[in-house]
Amino acid sequence: MKKHSLAALIGASLLAIPVLAQAQSSVDTSANEKIVVAHRGASGYLPEHTLPAKAMAYAMKPDYIEQDVVMTKDDKLVVLHDHYLDRVTNVAEVFPERARKDGRYYAIDFTLAEIKQLSVTEGFNLKDGKQVQGFPERYPMWQSDFKVPTLEEEIEMIQGLNKTLGYDIGIYPEIKAPWFHRHEGKDISQAVLKVLKQYGYTSKASKVYLQTFDFNELKRIHDELMPAMGMDVKLVQLMAYTDWNETMIYNDQGQAQPYNYDWMFANGGMEVIAKYADGIGPWKPMVVSDKSTKGNIKLTGLVKAAHAQGMQVHPYTFRSDTGRIPAYANDFSDMLDIFYNTANVDGVFTDFPDKAVNFLDAK
Repeated sequence: MKKHSLAALIGASLLAIPVLAQAQSSVDTSANEKIVVAHRGASGYLPEHTLPAKAMAYAMKPDYIEQDVVMTKDDKLVVLHDHYLDRVTNVAEVFPERARKDGRYYAIDFTLAEIKQLSVTEGFNLKDGKQVQGFPERYPMWQSDFKVPTLEEEIEMIQGLNKTLGYDIGIYPEIKAPWFHRHEGKDISQAVLKVLKQYGYTSKASKVYLQTFDFNELKRIHDELMPAMGMDVKLVQLMAYTDWNETMIYNDQGQAQPYNYDWMFANGGMEVIAKYADGIGPWKPMVVSDKSTKGNIKLTGLVKAAHAQGMQVHPYTFRSDTGRIPAYANDFSDMLDIFYNTANVDGVFTDFPDKAVNFLDAK
């Protein structure tokens, strides 16, 4: 099913969900202030997930900075949006013979020392054999020299800046494709939790949200891994459409099939998620319908359904690039106003954290 027709069905289902009495939860959505999450750092200004992009984001004073985490061949944790390297690095030039059969270069096939040899740039796609920058208005490709950081390097930088500047900016790591890592024989979730515990992120009070698209892994983290490690950090269920193939399930023959997300949008979906998560991370149109027009904003009901179960709602991704403002909003600030105030979300993921921080400060 195409995502747009599915979205219409989802919206109809969510609008039918009754707003229940506020459930008991460790997260009080009414008391918390609105937050800003720096999506892959200040990725609207510098190459995503590089330490300079994170330092720049830090200076903009968001509430949290995001880290997408994947694992290397030698079991190290690095910060990359994808579990492959070829979208943002020169891996095809440095290691031309290391692609898999699908033509991709997977981080899990490289040691940390090898990955540290690579240069990072703005995200690009290949078109007719040429690199085409994904966001052409952003930082020019292959300017300066950026590297892939480890999760530990980034946490230490953020904690160090918290000490020297006196802020209290948190982290918002995402465990990328745990289903893929499990299939490759690696327990990335346990490795991430060990690092979080090492740096003092152990409880609901810790300035951390841990997120994943993989519901089965979220349950495992909640029910098995965290209790065994004496941890209880805030968890967020990221939401996708089934046809995105964001999460895969391997059958007995080793064949991968897409995980079915449809139940999350149906009546009772938020109640199930709330047993394991403190919040959800939906895509923007899952909150505000693309059928909205200026002056006629159509809400799906997802925020009310999540709040009724005591969960936070942090949608993704808010960008001010040309063509990235939905037709129902006048500009980036108007889009933020619609989500923060009309839709009543608790926070947003944005490539331009300064703009969201300034918006909230002005309000």
